[in-house]
Amino acid sequence: MKIVGVTSCPTGIAHTYMAAEKLQITAEKKGHEAKFETQGAKTENVLSSQEIEEADVIILAIDKDVDMDKFAGKKIKKVSTSRAIKESDKVIDEAINGIGTFIHNESSKNENKEVKKKSLYNHFMSGVNYMLPFVIAGGILIALSFAFGIEASDPDSDSYNIIAGALSKIGGDTAFALMIPALAAGIASSIAGRAGFAPGLTAGTLAIAGGSGFLGGMIGGILAGYVTDILANRINMKKSVQAIYQLIAVPLVAITIVGMSMVFLIDTPISWLLSTLTAFLNGLGTTSGLMFGLLIGLMMAADMGGPINKSISTFSVGLMSAGVNAPVAACMIAGMTPPLGLALATVLFKHKFNKEERTSGKSCWVLGASYITEGAIPFAVADPLRVIPSLMAGSAVAAAISMSAGVTSLAPHGGIWVMFIPNVINNLPMYIFSLVAGSFVTAITVGLLKKPVTAKGEKTNKTQSEKEGIA
Repeated sequence: MKIVGVTSCPTGIAHTYMAAEKLQITAEKKGHEAKFETQGAKTENVLSSQEIEEADVIILAIDKDVDMDKFAGKKIKKVSTSRAIKESDKVIDEAINGIGTFIHNESSKNENKEVKKKSLYNHFMSGVNYMLPFVIAGGILIALSFAFGIEASDPDSDSYNIIAGALSKIGGDTAFALMIPALAAGIASSIAGRAGFAPGLTAGTLAIAGGSGFLGGMIGGILAGYVTDILANRINMKKSVQAIYQLIAVPLVAITIVGMSMVFLIDTPISWLLSTLTAFLNGLGTTSGLMFGLLIGLMMAADMGGPINKSISTFSVGLMSAGVNAPVAACMIAGMTPPLGLALATVLFKHKFNKEERTSGKSCWVLGASYITEGAIPFAVADPLRVIPSLMAGSAVAAAISMSAGVTSLAPHGGIWVMFIPNVINNLPMYIFSLVAGSFVTAITVGLLKKPVTAKGEKTNKTQSEKEGIA
């Protein structure tokens, strides 16, 4: 059979490509012809109209809206990218057998409504997708400015360097300062469409001005989205005044309501909460830091780039705007540990991994070093009850060491590569030690829990291990 489809996750990074690869490999193993379009950072492997027409079934592994009209009249199976990665075999069988499939019709209002329905998490991840380029580029540019010296970007300092000043101005004063408005605008646009962009951007900017920061921007973005959605999409106006209403009334009323809410209801309590939290985190002792680090590590490895991972990493990035830089360092270390630990395990315990897993282990060295936690997903999918606890144990150890040692990072992303930029990572020896320690804990735990593989790649003593309560 001919199978084609599209994969797309909210951030357009790892899950998009991993879902496509997993579905492609599984389909070909079953003897089917397959091709999957990836709508990630850019659209690749684009499906032609002829390929869609000749396809027996369409598989959409998506976590956000895609253009459905080009699949009109075709049998479609729609799942999340996560399920496509974890249960690719079942997804393909269900698609072929017509289980959970539907025929898309361009004129079907009910179907269009179903496709457009999103959860609050999807809206939040859309905002994160808007925010990430500012966070990554801005943060790394700030870090590069420190390579010239801690005070090299300050015009009043004797060590002032014009290049460092420019990097700081671009990265810190501009790009990094736009991350909260971008987050709020992305959330609001996801909820209300294009009309939500201006109210969301206003909410995020007011969050910065009012001191409510990341939390205020997130709440403001949600408020802006739903208020604008009611005004722009739920209220029916006569055609004669529709254009004026959408152009003038909707942004005016939405921005006024959201702005007043931010100034009088949201900014003050949230800024107080953020100040209290900042003081608490800055005052953490060794024991408290260790406990917070354990929590960060467990959350980072629990779903390897999923909702839990994204929640704690985005929260930690938000704290950077308040001058709290230890949690983001712990997140980065804990996020690198799972792929690096598994890569090390495939070297130390070769007999417990099949050929495909050992090959994947080689790519995990690069993925882990670059802070792409999703590199661990194929291993977790293949053996979740043994691998996931091992990943959580290693990341918890790594983050706990980092937090208790007071390691901080002035860059929110970049993995091990940012440590080569002077002055970005403080306490660099402990940064390296925590990463190495966590990776070894992951590797050793995986090696102890996993069973050897046979020549065919099947785990030995599987039935016995299940009886022992390990499987």
